[in-house]
Amino acid sequence: MSANGKKFLDDTYYYITRAAHLLKIPEGLSEQIKGCNSVYVTRFPVRIGGAVQVVEGIRVHHSHHKLPTKGGIRFSPAVNVDEVKALATLMTFKCAVVDVPFGGAKGGVKIDTRTASMAFQEKATRRYTYELIKRNMIGPGVDVPAPDYGTGGKHMAWIADTYMSYNPTELNALACVTGKPVGQGGIRGRTEATGLGVFFGIRELVNNKRWMKKVGLPTGMEGKRIIVQGLGNVGYHTAKFCQDAGAVIIGIAEYKGGIYNEKGIDVDAAYKHRKETGTILDFPGAKNILPSEKLLEFECDILIPAALEGQIHSDNMKKIKAPIIAEAANGPVTREADEYLTRQGAIILPDLFLNAGGVTVSYFEWLKNISHIRFGRIEKKNEEYRTSRHLQVVESLTGKKVPPTILQQIVEGPSERDLVRSGLEETMITAFNETIETLQRIRRCDSLRIAAFYNAVQKVYVSYQMLGIFP
Repeated sequence: MSANGKKFLDDTYYYITRAAHLLKIPEGLSEQIKGCNSVYVTRFPVRIGGAVQVVEGIRVHHSHHKLPTKGGIRFSPAVNVDEVKALATLMTFKCAVVDVPFGGAKGGVKIDTRTASMAFQEKATRRYTYELIKRNMIGPGVDVPAPDYGTGGKHMAWIADTYMSYNPTELNALACVTGKPVGQGGIRGRTEATGLGVFFGIRELVNNKRWMKKVGLPTGMEGKRIIVQGLGNVGYHTAKFCQDAGAVIIGIAEYKGGIYNEKGIDVDAAYKHRKETGTILDFPGAKNILPSEKLLEFECDILIPAALEGQIHSDNMKKIKAPIIAEAANGPVTREADEYLTRQGAIILPDLFLNAGGVTVSYFEWLKNISHIRFGRIEKKNEEYRTSRHLQVVESLTGKKVPPTILQQIVEGPSERDLVRSGLEETMITAFNETIETLQRIRRCDSLRIAAFYNAVQKVYVSYQMLGIFP
């Protein structure tokens, strides 16, 4: 991961520069849009037992054109400044492309969660939060972190608790971080949000006759052969939603190795197997693939890299056979590979909008925290009453009764999860259609990625103009 940090950053800057050039934004102004506003690197001691370990933490604010800034915190021993800068930069334009009113940010802490105890992780998380508080780099209206690689709901709850302990009178303190457990200010539907958003994006593509004709595939999700790299939160939920829609998961790759079965792999069973054994290898009925990277080169209809950046690169790009690559991870396809595969006719659904489901639902959680009310609480029963009365009128006019089981399904008002998923689906469909429209309208947009960056850079530039910063 660390070796790819500089490359990842350069590739991200390249796409922004191309989009700015297409928009005819002057070079000096495009540099402001592209560069990071602030980079904070801190080192702090963490004591466990009688030992003291020094931990490095990073937080980058890319753009303050909108506040707060938003971006996850990843725990990894290989995290580095260039990688975090690239991810923060990507977040600015990811938020813009799906119309989430945040600036971009990202954080990283050099911790190996595979060996560090939960007690150590808690102490490090709380101390990292304190370092951000000291620098005024966290807060509901300043910067709102979220989970990323190596972190989850527990870590976000520790951050919220630490922030509240230093800001006991802050009414909106819970909104200082998203991805929290539901009982501690989180929102229903956040856990699966990124994977569900990826599924919505893929679904829109495979239901498009024109694009499926381009790659010689029938429309619809049914029967699509999929290989997923990474069975973490994003990879698991993406694979699960695709499988439930009729796709066949023929391969799953992880860092210890991969498994393959052309007839299909049950995602839940594979996930359970890994939980019980510590690896997906030796899954019943599947063939082990070592090293796991080889699975990326197998024939399939859709390849979903859902792990880390730089997984498809100049060394393996000519071996990739998938006609559709869906970027569930951030930056999994390098610029050289992206350009080569696009020239070969592959469709690459870019991370810029495809994995924006997480930040979209994080936005919903932030809104919930600052409004201090659960979505659906006010209107749920009212909708049930209104629908029930409408059905009563229909029954009285037709003389026929609706069966009780069907009646319950029709009458029941939307839950918080229903509303979150509805908002996410609308967001992903809109972003997909806007990207397709730009690709067709702007002659020099030669890929979905450049089209997505074009839309995002344009929105950020307009925001700067509204602030009176740019002419």
